[in-house]
Amino acid sequence: MPQLTPRRLATSATLIAALAGVLIPATAASAAPAAPTAPARTTAPADPAPDMDGVSAALKAAMANGAPGAMARFTGPDGVRTRTAGVRDRVSGEAMSTRARFRIGSVSKTFSSVVLLQLVDEGRLELDAPVNRYLPGLLPDDRITVRHLLTHRSGLADYTDAMFAKTVPGFEAVRNRVFTYKELVALSLAEPRTTEPGAAYKYSNTNFVVVGMLIEKATGTSVAQQYERRVFKPLNLRNTSYVHPQTQITGVHVRGYLHPDEAGAPLVDSTEQTVSWAQSAGAVISDPADLNTFTTALMRGKLLSPRMLDAMTTVTPTDTTQTRFYGLGLRRYDLSCGAQVYGHTGTVQGYYTYAFATRDGRRSLSAMANTSNRGAANTALGGTLEAAFCGKKPAPATSSPTAPRARTTLPAEAGPARAPLTVGRGAHEPLRTGHADAGEGEAAGVPARASSWPRISTESRSSLPLKASATVGSVGKTISAETLS
Repeated sequence: MPQLTPRRLATSATLIAALAGVLIPATAASAAPAAPTAPARTTAPADPAPDMDGVSAALKAAMANGAPGAMARFTGPDGVRTRTAGVRDRVSGEAMSTRARFRIGSVSKTFSSVVLLQLVDEGRLELDAPVNRYLPGLLPDDRITVRHLLTHRSGLADYTDAMFAKTVPGFEAVRNRVFTYKELVALSLAEPRTTEPGAAYKYSNTNFVVVGMLIEKATGTSVAQQYERRVFKPLNLRNTSYVHPQTQITGVHVRGYLHPDEAGAPLVDSTEQTVSWAQSAGAVISDPADLNTFTTALMRGKLLSPRMLDAMTTVTPTDTTQTRFYGLGLRRYDLSCGAQVYGHTGTVQGYYTYAFATRDGRRSLSAMANTSNRGAANTALGGTLEAAFCGKKPAPATSSPTAPRARTTLPAEAGPARAPLTVGRGAHEPLRTGHADAGEGEAAGVPARASSWPRISTESRSSLPLKASATVGSVGKTISAETLS
């Protein structure tokens, strides 16, 4: 599986040292020959220190683009570092807290994928078997396989496109509604197919609704019970839950705020809802510490066999610039510093989420902003990845023969056309509106009370957390999410 590139990291370390006026001997992994006195063994380059000032700047940028608050939590070999900005409740004015719970949107897809891949390992399902083998007559094409669902290559239309074509009216129409899986699939099948099975990547929540149906058919129990037995309890994720169709987020939590499509319209408190329109595609609730624990454990092989983890992390491009990839319910982002991070993005009404870790599980990052349908805020939040995993960028050296790599643009992945978002480096893909994981269309503007938000707060701990810590790869660009991203 792809790892951090030693040559790039070693080169970056040498450049930083040169700028600081310090001479660092080259390692065996670097382009320069090893120093005569260096040991014969190859020394792995050190992970870059997270740029927590850069993380804070990304959180403030999310607020400047419409989020009432934002937070991030990083874990690595040196322990846990957190940053918060703004408020978690606009009415009470309570400050944002990394101990608060929130809806994680399509990060739920990775939880669902883990459960399904465990079932594959147990011989209850086969990745390349037709879905209709297990759910006879459900889909109109026997060529659609289980793998096609997990990779978003089934061609099944995303029913949420029509459901949330008008952001707030669409949300209010389903806020308290309870759907069956079959009702959601029927909504998809009423729309034209988007691709031939296996032909191309096309993000669709329908895929992971069917994944939920497969889990329940193979086990004879609910998705909620399988999450609990296979993921939540083994990892001691005390603040993670799947309570569908209950509407409340219990305990200390972040309130979510949905931006209407109309410029200047007041934010809508979208905290309470069934999320029945998403279910196994996006209805999990969690907190930053639990997300760090989950992504770390996943990358360290604590949840899947080596064979299944290899399958999950085998990715194909989702954009034309070869910087964004998708595996089996798992994203990979290639950052400007050469680091590769695995995880998922999440968008659900009122919440944007990022949860990523490096492939070795040494570093991880979880970040959240409590708004949605405001693509610029989502893009800004994605800047936490670059800062956390790539660290501080060295100042350009005027005498350097090689110009620094320009930060480029990565659009949101998936959805009907709206304005593209700048993120990382890449060609534009169309954006989606304010539903789960739609790298949402960006509307210009800043929050009405931007100057009144509480100041940035910080917290650093030198000791490792009680939960498993993860290492998240570096990210050198801003990244946005998609429909229940």
